[in-house]
Amino acid sequence: MLRGFYTAASGMIAQQRQQEALSNNIANANTPGYKADQAALRAFPEMLLQEIGTKKIPTSRGLSLPLQNPVGSLNTGVYVQETIPGFIQGDMRETGITTDLALVNGVMPDEAGSLFFTVQNEAGDVRYTRNGNFTVDGAGFLVTNQGYYVLDEEGDAIQTNGMEFQVSRDGVLQLEGEDIALGIAYTENANELVKEGDDLFSGDAGAVPDDAAYTIQQGFLEQSNVDAMQSMTQMMESYRMFETNQRVLRAYDESLGKAVSEIGRLG
Repeated sequence: MLRGFYTAASGMIAQQRQQEALSNNIANANTPGYKADQAALRAFPEMLLQEIGTKKIPTSRGLSLPLQNPVGSLNTGVYVQETIPGFIQGDMRETGITTDLALVNGVMPDEAGSLFFTVQNEAGDVRYTRNGNFTVDGAGFLVTNQGYYVLDEEGDAIQTNGMEFQVSRDGVLQLEGEDIALGIAYTENANELVKEGDDLFSGDAGAVPDDAAYTIQQGFLEQSNVDAMQSMTQMMESYRMFETNQRVLRAYDESLGKAVSEIGRLG
């Protein structure tokens, strides 16, 4: 019976964590470039049950042999192994603002490959983002809304000296007297990146392959890929599963209470 307590409780905890991931998705439904998280549920390691007994041998000595019969496997609970962001590209929304940039995937050499803007976080480390909602700070540098520098292909901050500049479709900022190429990073497996706050990802990403096609759309933003209706449906399903495990836990508690109060008194 105590095993049932742990199984039902693990189901409640797993559904609670899934609710948290779905709630975060819905809260970021309007965040440019946001990639929705999906909780991956996994059962606890299986236990193989066996019936252990003896078999008597009809001999004068009455010998018996140990006997083991496989009963089957048993899982004792479930847990959220990890939350995995989906890197499907979001829809494009026109803003008309020169500092808004949308990274549009083209023909990629690998179906799982993904492209990102490169930025520098407050610690000076390189991070990656799909959120092109940029602006220009007081010193004239192109930055994210959190104040992180947007980097060029050499890994340097981009000095624009104002908001009046043009960006070509291949990602080159056309400034007075010079052209600066945006730093675009590529990774074959985006799931190896670690999701951080402020729409940033950390991990290993390299240069864009020569056979990868992409475009930069100035005055556009990539919307989040959150499907609000689907997320709400999943939240309701998760809530119903939480309630089901809660009822199971309550039933075990009532049975245990009877075992202690009634059966114990009869004894």
